[in-house]
Amino acid sequence: MARARRHDPERRERIVDAALRVAGRSGIAGLSHRTVAAEADVPLGSTTYHFASLDELLVAALHKANESFGRLLRDSPALTAPGADLAGALARLMGEWLDGSRARVELEYELYLAALRRPALRPVAAEWAETAVAVLTPRTDPATARALVALMDGVCLQALLTGGAYDEEDAREMLARVLRPTGA
Repeated sequence: MARARRHDPERRERIVDAALRVAGRSGIAGLSHRTVAAEADVPLGSTTYHFASLDELLVAALHKANESFGRLLRDSPALTAPGADLAGALARLMGEWLDGSRARVELEYELYLAALRRPALRPVAAEWAETAVAVLTPRTDPATARALVALMDGVCLQALLTGGAYDEEDAREMLARVLRPTGA
């Protein structure tokens, strides 16, 4: 008699969440199908069923990690309000993101930078910038939006690497310089 399959539509999502927790605790180096299965409390075969390789699992984890800052940008009325101080709004949003869970932000950057050595992650890593540029382009031109995204990325990464406090006013001034018209 064949054994009935247990219907568990949330299992794939639980595996991704478990991968994020494992990577958050142990880094990407500590990630394996076995450690994720144990964290998700699912059979090992479930992780390999849903994700044939660790790269597939990392792609799903990076997609999920990308959602947090992208959602913060998309949901911010200050970025879409005509006449709003765009530099100030972006500096404030970066501060909110960095003031959240530092471990989460570090994990997001670890996954993002893993794309340097894992080509499968590169398209997903690029999504973060594409999302941010798409949100900013209605307020500025595409080249300026890309410059803002590059600067925001650098400011956040430097804050994480140096362990220093994020300086919102300094970030606002740098962003405002990018937004100033040439010759102003």
